[in-house]
Amino acid sequence: MGPDRDVEESGSAPRGGGLTTGEVARRLGVAPTTVRTWDRRYGLGPTAHTGGRHRRWTDADVARLERMCALTATGLPPAEAARLALDEVMPDAPAPRAGTAPPPAPAARRRSRAGSGLQLGDVRQECRGVARAALRLDAAALDELLRTAMEEHGLVTAWTEVIVPTLQAVGRKWESSGERYVEVEHFLSWHVSGALRRHAPPVAAARPGATTVLACVPAENHTLPLEVLAAALAERGLPVRMFGGALPVESLVAAVRRTGPAAVGLWAQSRTTASRPLAQHVAAMEWGVRGARRKPVVLTLGPGWAGQTVQGLPRPSGLAEAVTAVESVALR
Repeated sequence: MGPDRDVEESGSAPRGGGLTTGEVARRLGVAPTTVRTWDRRYGLGPTAHTGGRHRRWTDADVARLERMCALTATGLPPAEAARLALDEVMPDAPAPRAGTAPPPAPAARRRSRAGSGLQLGDVRQECRGVARAALRLDAAALDELLRTAMEEHGLVTAWTEVIVPTLQAVGRKWESSGERYVEVEHFLSWHVSGALRRHAPPVAAARPGATTVLACVPAENHTLPLEVLAAALAERGLPVRMFGGALPVESLVAAVRRTGPAAVGLWAQSRTTASRPLAQHVAAMEWGVRGARRKPVVLTLGPGWAGQTVQGLPRPSGLAEAVTAVESVALR
């Protein structure tokens, strides 16, 4: 590997401005090797260099690559997609004069068009990269983008501002396209789950009065939000026991009795699965030695509890609020 490639892969912008190949790849949600392949095979390379072989990608260059991503995501062969991208995105743009920076691309061109119809709205740029990787079912790129988002922004921000908007956009696309994108939603959810487990530190040992029990209510199988909460609590060194989807009532009761938790988080995605009597029953359970009995704080989590507020039980509205609620009772 030559010295110029080392500079490029470091992620630092070359002197003179522009983006490195690594930065462009992260923005697009593809591997750097893919960007270099499109450059070599189809002529979708940068219009300017810093000297030698250092690549410097301008807004116009990135716009062409974004169009390439959008076209290939629809199933168009790469060669045909490249031809259209070269024709459609600023085909008549003049070459920059020597010693001057290339003119900026028009605002319409700078906006990401590579979502294959996903309505992302005003979101972080990382959302667009994650969406593209998910649409292409590109496992390697998706894992790398999720890892980077969690490391750079922290778990709460990555979930709230990168992952959730992308999941919501995929869900809307699925609902509006006759279930054509079900595989994308499952693919994205699976890789988010894997990224959470790799990112979170080892789970802390259980401590009576400090442990949190997390479970979906019976008949509920949407576990991903609970997995995020479990990882966020583990980051803070709080012991957590995750029981996943559709935990039977008797099993939930047994888990509470055996762990003596400070908090119990019950997730319900749908109003048909949320059960006010179940939440009240768990909140009334006692554990500990006689004379020093304690009760867990039950958190009703998820949209299924909307309109079913349980008297005296907190209902956090999001991940950050749920983490704060658990910390307030687990660290007493």
